[in-house]
Amino acid sequence: MSPALPMDQRPTESVPGHWLLARLGKRVLRPGGLELTTALLDAAQLQGKKVAEFAPGIGKTAKLILQRHPASYIGIDEDPQAVALSQEAIGDQGQIRQAQAQATGLESESLEVVVGEAMLTMQGAKGKSAIINEAYRVLEPGGRYCIHELSLRPDGIAEEIKQEISKALARSIHVNARPLTQSEWQAALEQAGFKVISVKHAGMELLDLKRNIDDEGIAGTTKILFNLLRMPAVRKRVMAMRKVFHQYSDSLAAIAIVAEKPA
Repeated sequence: MSPALPMDQRPTESVPGHWLLARLGKRVLRPGGLELTTALLDAAQLQGKKVAEFAPGIGKTAKLILQRHPASYIGIDEDPQAVALSQEAIGDQGQIRQAQAQATGLESESLEVVVGEAMLTMQGAKGKSAIINEAYRVLEPGGRYCIHELSLRPDGIAEEIKQEISKALARSIHVNARPLTQSEWQAALEQAGFKVISVKHAGMELLDLKRNIDDEGIAGTTKILFNLLRMPAVRKRVMAMRKVFHQYSDSLAAIAIVAEKPA
């Protein structure tokens, strides 16, 4: 079997949605935007802590973490292109290692904070459990696991609506996204042994103009719009993604949870 093409070389029609947006120049790729990421990192209390980030992607959150002066930072990503991009973003301020989030190779109880954004959603039940268990293993007692993911609302949403949304997301972003309700996210963390200590929400407005101006600034948003105009194939896919987000806006949201490993 031939190796998979790097994300920046994959055809527009098959590349995952977040990498497609990165091609346009979008740098904030989290469902709740920069505001929810900032709230999550503030709640994580990162200063002076030993921190790992699962799936840093292009390194945007890594830079925000480092601005909070942790004692150390290591990123874990299985995508070699993401490893290179993240390492370039942070320079010599930390290390990015190529490994799977469910098998990091890090020592048990060696960290005080683990951060993961927009990556558990892309896993099935077994994958979610394996990654959460790995975060629990590498955290020392009293350590915090901080996640920012896509969620479904309300808690009692019908199973058929869940399936409909997952299928629509898979068709548009080309990733098998499986968001959970708030109670399901909390249960997944608690099953691994974590205690949930804070929960915050935001709208799923990743492709809305106001959110992009807030996240990327005027210049960054202008660049994205210009690239959309000159890339018709990319524009077609982005509009299809935006349509799905709007169609299910009453049921989709972003969630940020801080959980603690009991001391």
